[in-house]
Amino acid sequence: MANVNEIRDRGFELAGVLEYQEGAVVSRTLLERKTGTVTVFAFDEGQGLTEHTSLSEAMVYVLDGEADISLAGKTHRLKAGEMLLMPANVPHALRAVKKFKMLLILLRP
Repeated sequence: MANVNEIRDRGFELAGVLEYQEGAVVSRTLLERKTGTVTVFAFDEGQGLTEHTSLSEAMVYVLDGEADISLAGKTHRLKAGEMLLMPANVPHALRAVKKFKMLLILLRP
């Protein structure tokens, strides 16, 4: 697992900055600014996030694996290479169908 300072100012494999942990959800924030954050998450199979809302707009990009992401009551099955845009204040949740990693970009109002 690469140290965030080691990956600054050079190319790197995004999925490689974080490893899966059995029975867990783990994350690593790559950037945090007043205007938003860029975070990588790794979910073990069956792990997820319960329904919630956010004041921020978000973009989820699946790096590896497969997940069901519900947005405003509609479920979307996303696989590696696919993304979903999520408006602010819209209920959403997710569950790892298989182990999966995602990049989450939050844009604060």
